Amino acid sequence: MWIQLAIFVVSLVLSYLLAPKPASLNISAAGLSDIDAPTASEDRAIPVLFGYRRLTGSNVVWYGDLKTTPIRK
Repeated sequence: MWIQLAIFVVSLVLSYLLAPKPASLNISAAGLSDIDAPTASEDRAIPVLFGYRRLTGSNVVWYGDLKTTPIRK
């Protein structure tokens, strides 16, 4: 039991030390132009997929009310 506890503590310390650190603390919020939201257009092709694949910028009829609200403290 003590050996398992020691291995756990060592692995916990190593995972903390080897974890990637954030590149910058100067992070800003994403705006509406940064979002790849689905669009609704008649001239865009409708994709036909077989299997699993991630669709980006798909063509839908409605995607909600997109707006930004500033956070104030």
